[in-house]
Amino acid sequence: MNFSRQALLGIGMIIGGSVMLYAMVQQIGDNSQPAPTSAMVESSSTEQTTQPPLTTDIETEKRILAQKQKERAARVAEQERRAQQFLIEQEAAEAEALAKARAESQQYITNTTAADDSDSAAAKKKDDTASATASLEGTESSESADSNTAQAAAAEKLKTAQQQEAKRQAALKEKQAAKELAQRQQQAEQAKQQAEAKRQAEAERQAAEQAAAKKQAAEKAAEAAKKEPPKSPTDYEVKRGDGLIKLARQYNVPVEALAQANNMSPSTSLQLGQTLTIPSRKQVQRLEREAAAAEKAREAQRKKEEALAKKSAAAKRDAQQKLRDARQQVKETDAKGSFGVQVALANDQAKADELAKKFQAAGYQVKTSPTSRGVRVIVGPERGKVAALALKDKINSDPKVNTTSAWVLYWR
Repeated sequence: MNFSRQALLGIGMIIGGSVMLYAMVQQIGDNSQPAPTSAMVESSSTEQTTQPPLTTDIETEKRILAQKQKERAARVAEQERRAQQFLIEQEAAEAEALAKARAESQQYITNTTAADDSDSAAAKKKDDTASATASLEGTESSESADSNTAQAAAAEKLKTAQQQEAKRQAALKEKQAAKELAQRQQQAEQAKQQAEAKRQAEAERQAAEQAAAKKQAAEKAAEAAKKEPPKSPTDYEVKRGDGLIKLARQYNVPVEALAQANNMSPSTSLQLGQTLTIPSRKQVQRLEREAAAAEKAREAQRKKEEALAKKSAAAKRDAQQKLRDARQQVKETDAKGSFGVQVALANDQAKADELAKKFQAAGYQVKTSPTSRGVRVIVGPERGKVAALALKDKINSDPKVNTTSAWVLYWR
């Protein structure tokens, strides 16, 4: 864009100089015609004074004519000098514009191509300038040349110069586009190579990590194999200072499994010379499974007992509350008669006394009563049958006495 502006400015200056030069030539032609000044001077002088001799008039005319010719020649020389100076300045401006455009173009092309293009452009511009100068000189020398023909020739030359400049700019753009395309292809190739190198580095890193992981797993497996129990059962004779914990650590066997394999408690002391069986890996695994199953069963039993205890406690609280309500009801109604709760029928007095102690420990009032069928164990008495029934429910739900066969009987 900057080069086009500079080119247009140079062409405009050429056209302006041509027009100015043509005007100066026309002015020189007009000044070459004879001036009527002398006639006017003569007419005026004849009116005021007497006419001088003819010889004097011819000499005066010759002198005046020579002076005018000198003045005209001086003006023509001055105009030629100015035209020459203008042409020199115009050529300098064109050279400066061309140099600036050439410097801008050299930023996008290589040094060799830029040098060749600049030389060709300079030669072409020099030829154009020489042609324009020759045309201008021909215009100066030919005063009778047709101005329209000169302008048409100048326009044609200007058009030709513009076309040549456009072709040169198109060639430069094409070269620049080719260079940019090559650069982009080179950058794409470099990016592809970098991506491939990165991919290979990542693959190598992953392979190294996998190899390290496999090595670490193998080391762990070897370490675990060292710490595993023996593959088959072995017998061991107890020496001085041996214990279950020491032997369990020595053979990498759990203390519980070692004790269970020898039917003893983990806290059992060993005797000198005693023979122990060191369980194998499979036996340890089986013993651990059995221990886990037993622990699970114990946990389930414990939860069941806790649930039963909670349920029994709740039933006991309900039975106790019912007993209190029943006793209150008996007080309010003032019912007559006493009732007891038979909890057992023992075969003899000793058995009956044993059962009585158990119920007394649980907080009940207990009495025994011999009968023809055995010794009765009776809790009570309670005043009124309603209270006796509530006491029976309480006894049946009490986990301390653990009975469900209590029943109410009339005391007296």
